[in-house]
Amino acid sequence: MSTLVVPAPSLKPVLNRPLILVLSLACGVAVANIYFPQAISPLIASGLKTSKSSAALVTTCAQFGYAAGIFLLVPLGDRLRHRRLVTTLLVLTTVGLVLAGTATTLPTLAVASTLIGVTTVVPQILIPMAAGLADPERRGEVTGTLLSGLIGGILLARTFSGTLGQWLGWRAPYLVAAVAVLVLSVAMAAYLPATTPSTTERYPSLVAASVRLLRSEPLLRRSCQYQVLVFAAFSAAWTALALHVTGPKYHLGTPAVGVLALVGAGSMLATPRAGRATDRLGPDAVNLRCLIGVLVAAAVLLLGGVGGVLGLVGLAVGMLGLDVAMQSGQVANQARIFALRPQERARLNTAYMTCAFLGGSAGSWLGVRAYSAFGWNGVCGAVAVLGAIALVLCLARARRPQQARQAR
Repeated sequence: MSTLVVPAPSLKPVLNRPLILVLSLACGVAVANIYFPQAISPLIASGLKTSKSSAALVTTCAQFGYAAGIFLLVPLGDRLRHRRLVTTLLVLTTVGLVLAGTATTLPTLAVASTLIGVTTVVPQILIPMAAGLADPERRGEVTGTLLSGLIGGILLARTFSGTLGQWLGWRAPYLVAAVAVLVLSVAMAAYLPATTPSTTERYPSLVAASVRLLRSEPLLRRSCQYQVLVFAAFSAAWTALALHVTGPKYHLGTPAVGVLALVGAGSMLATPRAGRATDRLGPDAVNLRCLIGVLVAAAVLLLGGVGGVLGLVGLAVGMLGLDVAMQSGQVANQARIFALRPQERARLNTAYMTCAFLGGSAGSWLGVRAYSAFGWNGVCGAVAVLGAIALVLCLARARRPQQARQAR
């Protein structure tokens, strides 16, 4: 006589407060590898005997690699168990950091930076994973909390690398980061919850799905358009900032870039609030406020061109405003896309973050070119133009429902 076997219901792991904090810390440590070269690019130029603008390309390579890694690797978050995938990527990132820290030429460093960018995509795997484990009414809040950790990593990375690089040389941040990431890989192997893949699709289909989703989901395209423009503005400003404060206007060292980055810690407090506002008001309302914030930040950053104490205050306040606007807008954008297709969150995030970091790498390139050609005011102008384009798109979309209602 045959026995009927009833499969046990799959229970998703509990997303409690301690786990959220661990995931937030992991996001911060991992993402720091993309941003700390921004603060030490003048030291790299001196150490490898190349121009500052050439050394700044190391940041562009890291961001371009990050975009490629997101497109090629993040879809595996829907196909593989998160614990094994995340641990493997962190080990590979450690290898890339060691290669970068021992590089003797700029091309070698650029290749190593690209490798680091490709493999350090762990935050973009953990964030959709956490969104899937969260209750729907808390999704924006959880996303905002993980993004707070991510922001902390971005801010502390610049402070850490600028200060450590000034003391011990530009190689030290890479080698210290390698140790930190290796420790993180052990922690993730021990504490990351066991998860069940949401799909059995083959890898080529997973990668192609990101392009398919971009074509079929207008709300995904909306989030991508906003973040491409705003993140390009953000990257342009931060890449040029290191050149500006270490240049003839201020004659400061690389630790000054780290100190200015610490001022942006206010954005860590803003993102959970942006998440709650998104849950309450919807992502469009939050996006509108953030895009207005980008234009205000661009205007304040113009003070950085006057030099002296007033200029430093303008740089600090303006970069804080730009950080808050970009990160809070990201909370809204990701809450919008994670609500679309629960079984395809990693692929949705792949499409979104690939576009965002392509915009970021283009922004880094634009920031260096604008600064070389027009100085700091040119960089502020580029930030304003990018923010204005995004704001026009946002306002145009806001008018369409009103016009549709009036036509009835």
